[in-house]
Amino acid sequence: MPTTCDFCGRTAPEEVPPLTWSTSVERGRTRVFCETCSREHLRAMESKLDSEWW
Repeated sequence: MPTTCDFCGRTAPEEVPPLTWSTSVERGRTRVFCETCSREHLRAMESKLDSEWW
């Protein structure tokens, strides 16, 4: 099963997220974000805001 970005829906062919993707745990659920979304929302991620606030 390919990995899917939880923000934009982009998919990676591997089952394990590529090293350029980032992961987050929000309310007990693991979320995965592609490198584009990770770069675009880096400050919000560092502030530990839930992705709903981005």
